[in-house]
Amino acid sequence: MSAIDVNDYCSFSKAVEHLGDRWSLPILAQLVLFGPLGFNEFASGLPGHISRSVLADKLRKLEELGLISRDGGGRRRDPYRLTAVGNDLAPTILSLRGWAEEWLPDGVAMVERDPDIVLGWLTKRIDIAGLPERQAVIEVTMRHENEHRCWLVLERGIEPYGCFEDPLLDESRYVYVEAGMTVMLALARGRCSWADGTADGSIAAFGAPDLIRQLPSWFQSDESISARVPRPDPDVSGTALQWGPALPAG
Repeated sequence: MSAIDVNDYCSFSKAVEHLGDRWSLPILAQLVLFGPLGFNEFASGLPGHISRSVLADKLRKLEELGLISRDGGGRRRDPYRLTAVGNDLAPTILSLRGWAEEWLPDGVAMVERDPDIVLGWLTKRIDIAGLPERQAVIEVTMRHENEHRCWLVLERGIEPYGCFEDPLLDESRYVYVEAGMTVMLALARGRCSWADGTADGSIAAFGAPDLIRQLPSWFQSDESISARVPRPDPDVSGTALQWGPALPAG
């Protein structure tokens, strides 16, 4: 590792050490979004529950770092504001907020509890006119803390439907898709494309070669999609689009 790499890593480590706790960035984000705020406004406005003692400790730490200060000379009731140093961090905070809104808008934890949400969004993006004339099935496996499996049954001109039990159709008509939950969320919401996901390995597809070739055309495309798919979860070792015999169902 070069000296530049070491310095870059140390800088990143310092940022995580000082701001990587649960509350420091949310406190700074409140000031970026709403301007100067008093102690009680933080206590009631921060998402989640924070005790007054923890809040006082975090505000004091951010003052010591030079990121915030108090208007009016620092009297007890004076509101907190960003310093010039804190304002330099504002674009990063807004960028992180924008990234979270783009890629994690509905919360992976929520989808973990209700995986049918992804199934519903995928169904809405299906282009009925572009489906194969013969019935086909997409078996989707999503992984996060747990593994979830669902099936989409497709046929041209017929309203597609999803289910959480294998419809047990002709195995030659199956496509098997595997990806992390975050990637499937992005795909289902139209924030990434099948081409991007298969190209970077975050989506793996197996099954009948002719059906795999057709797969992207079954879904309505979004020409404005240009963002890359985030890396899959570490426990999901997706591979690039594969051509071969169908995997066994189940």
